[in-house]
Amino acid sequence: MFILTVIKLLLIALNIFPSRFTNRRIMFLIYMTNLVTHVMMDEPRFAQPIPNVTVAVGRDANLPCVVEHLGGYKVAWIHIDRQMILTIHRHVISRIPRYSITYTDNTWLLHVNQAHQDDRGYYMCQVNTNPMISQVGYLQVVVPPNILDIESTPSSVAVRENQNINMTCRADGFPAPKIIWRREDGEEIAVEKKKKVLVYDGDVLPLTKVSRNEMGAYLCIATNGVPPSVSKRIILDVEFSPMIWVPNQLVGAPSGTDVTIDCHTEAHPKAIIYWVYNSVMVLPSKKYKTDYTENSYRAHMKLTIRNLQYGDFGNYRCISKNSLGETEGSIRVYEIPLPSTPSKQVTHTTVESRENNIIPSSRNDTTKSLQTDVGYAMKNDLYPGSASSSSSLGAGSSAASSSTSMQTSALPGGAVGNSLSSVGSKGSLAIGKSTFYTERPPNEYASSVAGLLLHRALLFGSGIYLTLL
Repeated sequence: MFILTVIKLLLIALNIFPSRFTNRRIMFLIYMTNLVTHVMMDEPRFAQPIPNVTVAVGRDANLPCVVEHLGGYKVAWIHIDRQMILTIHRHVISRIPRYSITYTDNTWLLHVNQAHQDDRGYYMCQVNTNPMISQVGYLQVVVPPNILDIESTPSSVAVRENQNINMTCRADGFPAPKIIWRREDGEEIAVEKKKKVLVYDGDVLPLTKVSRNEMGAYLCIATNGVPPSVSKRIILDVEFSPMIWVPNQLVGAPSGTDVTIDCHTEAHPKAIIYWVYNSVMVLPSKKYKTDYTENSYRAHMKLTIRNLQYGDFGNYRCISKNSLGETEGSIRVYEIPLPSTPSKQVTHTTVESRENNIIPSSRNDTTKSLQTDVGYAMKNDLYPGSASSSSSLGAGSSAASSSTSMQTSALPGGAVGNSLSSVGSKGSLAIGKSTFYTERPPNEYASSVAGLLLHRALLFGSGIYLTLL
């Protein structure tokens, strides 16, 4: 406005002397030119605009205002949103101690220490000229995300299998945070049962007809571009009654060996698992070894029975029990004969009887197959006069060596017969059933059972010695 006034004065001056140039007119023009130049050079002006500044909450921010040719004028800072005068020249007017002002090289710097969200908004730098001149800048105060626990699902939540559940995660911050869900184990999330995603967007995660496979930890992650991002871990427990799966319900093993049986169980809450035999809980001992391996809601239970004996064969039960129910699996352990070793030979031992004492007379006699001796003796004693078939019987006894066991018996006629034997894993001879290869049983066999048992008792009482190669 002042410059326009000066220009008008110059035009008026030119109209005063319209026709002729005189020294007075020239001097007047020079004076007016110098005056305008002086006024224009001394008028305050802003050298650059105020930049928009972004700062995280709690950090310091600075807003610069560069004024040239200020002269005797004053600079003031005003927070427009609050309608509050902060500073005038070098003095702080606001009662908020976080504001301060510094001046350096035509730059009036407004300091905002430890910025709060209330400090967000427009700031005006004003010079008290007539008319007043001013410019405006914006201070953006951003806030990192923060999860609101009071409005979110607790850190642990339980639901029965095949029921529905909605898990909620709320967060605040500026700008408004974005919420995503993912599973901690990296598995997909089943949404509406037909759709599976690795990442789900939204404050609420809906799960319908949840299964035990969906049990685990879920992560709710809030982010808005302001570090750091935050997350909440929510554990989903799916409760169901125990279930048991038995890989092998029939397990066979020879006497004198060790056997291991196992069961797989699933249950949540965690189940009590144990073994039962003959209605008695099986506890770890020299006889039994128990092993339990657990992984989440799954468990693998093993039972090792050492040195199987006659009383160890039967039904074993694996039991799983929790607050929602109980179930069990059954495994039958039965006896099978030890496999024979055809390559091994038994030294034939002759026996001499002296006053009912039986002693070995020689351990280095000619070595023969035990199966051949047994077959020949059995055939001759059972069928006198049928020696022509003894060779075939011996061959049959040898062929059946894999399915028969050792037994010493007194056959009719006073002969001592040895059925096919098998050597146990510990070097002892296992006692089992004899096998007779005949088309029909001998007539005299039934009547001689008592004598056979008596003779066997005498033989064992006297000490039969069999030496293994």
